[in-house]
Amino acid sequence: MSKLLLVEDDREISAMLRNFLLTENYEVETAFDGESACGKFFSDTFDLVLLDLMIPKMSGMEVMERIREHHTVPIIIISAKDTDSDKMLGLGLGADDYITKPFSVTEVLARIKANIRRSTQYAQCGFGGAGQEETLKKGSLIMHLDTYAVTKDGREIELTAKEYEILKLFLKNPKKVYTKEQIYSLVWQDAYFGDENAVNVHISRLRNKIEDNPRKPQYIVTVWGIGYKLGEGKDE
Repeated sequence: MSKLLLVEDDREISAMLRNFLLTENYEVETAFDGESACGKFFSDTFDLVLLDLMIPKMSGMEVMERIREHHTVPIIIISAKDTDSDKMLGLGLGADDYITKPFSVTEVLARIKANIRRSTQYAQCGFGGAGQEETLKKGSLIMHLDTYAVTKDGREIELTAKEYEILKLFLKNPKKVYTKEQIYSLVWQDAYFGDENAVNVHISRLRNKIEDNPRKPQYIVTVWGIGYKLGEGKDE
């Protein structure tokens, strides 16, 4: 049974969503402000966090920043803020997904399942079965498939599950150009909702971690008008 932390100050929405998720066999812990959310998160273990942005005592963004200092647990933002800038800010600070209010509980459930599935696969050593390569390499960047570790120049780089899967997608298919829709479908393993910000921001976060100069990427390059591909440079 997966355990979720639901952070929502509207008690009616919190109760409605919690009761629905309980019927779907999730264990749900609730928090109604940022301080209690941090207290509960760091005193227990959760498989996923559902996080509203506009909560008292400490904003949802602050809660997410604190969590991301120590953990890569999937975080889904649920917010009435629906502008592109709000979504990009939330995803840029470390959210894995963003759902706007009003929402369908079935959509929330689908996103929860997809994010937990991806996170679980990421955590399992040896995922992929016998016969798969032990490492994927591009220059000094090495992905260790048996341990899910990524190193560059011998230094380990901490990636979230989706960042790892995006990088793995490019390293395994170095000649292929992927559209944003293809990346979303393959990495999120979910229907494409037409929101390309999720892909853009995850690519940006990944570049900040693996590139020497994120403004002039060499590992993951943009193919204008199409999408992204693995760069031609950085080979040794």
